Amino acid sequence: MAQLEELRDEVRRFVSERGWDRHHNPKNLSMALAVEAAEVLEHFQWCSEAESFSLSPEKRQAVAHELCDVLMGVLRVADLLEIDLGDAFAEKMVLNRAKYPPDKVQGRAVK
Repeated sequence: MAQLEELRDEVRRFVSERGWDRHHNPKNLSMALAVEAAEVLEHFQWCSEAESFSLSPEKRQAVAHELCDVLMGVLRVADLLEIDLGDAFAEKMVLNRAKYPPDKVQGRAVK
């Protein structure tokens, strides 16, 4: 499994090789992330919950590719803002564990 830094560097190279740096800023990329996330949703729009778990191999691959587009956007925004996603993830999980203790939220979808 590739480390986050390796993925970040791969996206960096990809963007640089295409001269897209001048178009990449946190504002534009955040908007692009919303679009890419919507493209993930599109694959599930009219299917049942059960169907969402049993995608055809082609549909599963299409969803995987859309998820990768989302991941690339996340990695790029974090890179531009100099956010260490590994550290941020660890910190956020501590916050989530405090906000959603198992004994208080077990089996409930709460926000």
